[in-house]
Amino acid sequence: MSLSSTAHNLVVLASEGAEQHVDNHESLSPYLTGGAAFVILCLMLWITTRLNRDR
Repeated sequence: MSLSSTAHNLVVLASEGAEQHVDNHESLSPYLTGGAAFVILCLMLWITTRLNRDR
């Protein structure tokens, strides 16, 4: 089996797998998820900067 045929088989397998697992949940809002991640990251940054003060 050559490298190009192996790569082609992997691409076909990946595209078939992606088509089968497409789930669109109405309850998962991308804006809510992104906003929550942003708030959590900002909170973690604030905590890190408070703990890293030079004494």
